[in-house]
Amino acid sequence: MLGFSNTRDWVYPQSIKGRFMTIRRWTFLGLHLLLLITPWITVNGNPAFRVDLPARRVFLFGNIFTASDTIFLLLVLWFLAFSLFFFTAVFGRIWCGYACPQTVFLESWIRPIELWIEGDRLTRKRRDTKGWTFDRAWRKAAKWSVFLAVSVFLAMAGMSIFAGARELWTGQAGPVEYSLTAIFTFFWFWDFTWFREQFCSYVCPYARFQSALADDESLTVSYIPQRGEPREAGKQAALDGRCIDCNKCVAVCPQGIDIRDGFQLECIQCARCIDACVSVMGQLGHRTLVEYSTIAESEGRTVRRWRPRTFVYGAILVAIIATGGVLLAQRVPFEATVNRAPGSLYTVDTDGSTRNTFLLKITNKDPGQTPVKYDIEVSGLAGAEVITQPVELGSTETRTVPLIVRVPPSSDLVRTTPFEVSVTDGDGEIVLHPTFKTGAEIGSTGP
Repeated sequence: MLGFSNTRDWVYPQSIKGRFMTIRRWTFLGLHLLLLITPWITVNGNPAFRVDLPARRVFLFGNIFTASDTIFLLLVLWFLAFSLFFFTAVFGRIWCGYACPQTVFLESWIRPIELWIEGDRLTRKRRDTKGWTFDRAWRKAAKWSVFLAVSVFLAMAGMSIFAGARELWTGQAGPVEYSLTAIFTFFWFWDFTWFREQFCSYVCPYARFQSALADDESLTVSYIPQRGEPREAGKQAALDGRCIDCNKCVAVCPQGIDIRDGFQLECIQCARCIDACVSVMGQLGHRTLVEYSTIAESEGRTVRRWRPRTFVYGAILVAIIATGGVLLAQRVPFEATVNRAPGSLYTVDTDGSTRNTFLLKITNKDPGQTPVKYDIEVSGLAGAEVITQPVELGSTETRTVPLIVRVPPSSDLVRTTPFEVSVTDGDGEIVLHPTFKTGAEIGSTGP
């Protein structure tokens, strides 16, 4: 596209309309709304979705997850992994053609901009082969300027998930956030102007391991040679419904491949070639020669959507979802930890009582706007006296308070006694298990 070197075989995909392009455009619109609007939505005063890396917490539609909720991150990663396995086994590379950011942004922004400024495929190709002229130069400069603006916009939109939309777009974010935005801007601009389909062909690992995830019954975009061959440009082929070798399926392909050559790792299953073939064969009154199909179907075998691998993948997905649901139902909307105060093991007061000092840390993960009061109780120590401060926290607030536990003089005291600290907020309870130390003989651990 840049024209700086003749070593690269540039891809000039022709614009196309059709059933699958319409489905993809609606899908792209939904994904854009999710990206652009979600960071601006608030639930109970908190972002609907934000990954706050410095604070190590995630806001997700009214829920606040912190580092203590790592199990949910693990479940999400497992869910994404097995979803990839499951949907690839059933539908092939549906992610690449319909949801990958690379595809979504190129189809939604870059190709329409090129069509608007430089014209369609043949016009762009003809102009680029003539070398640098004033007409080509101003069009390239205008296109790249718009590409840069789009890159900044998309980088800001993506960074809003991490830095907060209002802070980032109003200039209130920090230098780290804007530096990362600049890096993402450079990446997108480089990708849009030069790298493009090479990302799918050479960098993305999905194309390499999809062959291990798919099988003969996975859905792929396929050319049907039984109906299309022998291909020839002529009236007889048009009458027979065979391939007339118009090459339109090649012209529209964003990867620059010929789907008639069979299954290829570069194919992102975008179905542009299907819409292209439909537009030609439909006018001739015949069925398309390129369609979603499977190897089993082409060989006349029965296609099984549910087979051992899809059943196993589906069962694992159900188990992950069920586990996540149970854990969410049992999840307590706060977290608490207790640690012995640094440099303090135990203290014997003037009345003979033994005192241990702890630091109790509580974080409120309840997204509600009403402050939450926490009750603290100690059990497992006979006659223990608890001295601490009242704790009342607003949403996302964290506080560390001293927790002093005094035990009256007793000949039954041992060196180390485990006990329980119970923290409750009315909606849940967390039980902590520290130990109480005394001046009893070393080695004494209990009756």
